[in-house]
Amino acid sequence: MKQIEHSIDIRVRYKETDQMGVAYYSNYLVWFEIARTELFRAKGIVYKGLEKEEKVFLPVIEAYCRYKAPLRYDDLAVVTAVFKKSGPIKLHFDYEIKKDGKIITTGYTKHVFINETGEPVAVPGKIEKLFI
Repeated sequence: MKQIEHSIDIRVRYKETDQMGVAYYSNYLVWFEIARTELFRAKGIVYKGLEKEEKVFLPVIEAYCRYKAPLRYDDLAVVTAVFKKSGPIKLHFDYEIKKDGKIITTGYTKHVFINETGEPVAVPGKIEKLFI
């Protein structure tokens, strides 16, 4: 199994903050998703294509986020998604958000491949070749 990672830069927008100017907690999961999607794209897989061409979907079945320090309006941070492990129908990604080299947030998501009717299916071959 390969360890594959991809990083993106994000800048905290005003609308992503609460009344105190701190990034609202649910935005971290959105930033995880963006990094994960861009990891796929960097490997030549467009997630929308999986749904349209392969007829498979990859819902989140578990998510975890550990907040170590706040991000605030206009902060620039780096979000890294790391493919960690898989099973016959599942994928696992770890995440790290850093600001100025300091870890701000860590987390993970677990996903299962399903078909159009919601039944679990095997990891598609083109994904398996890249990640496993």
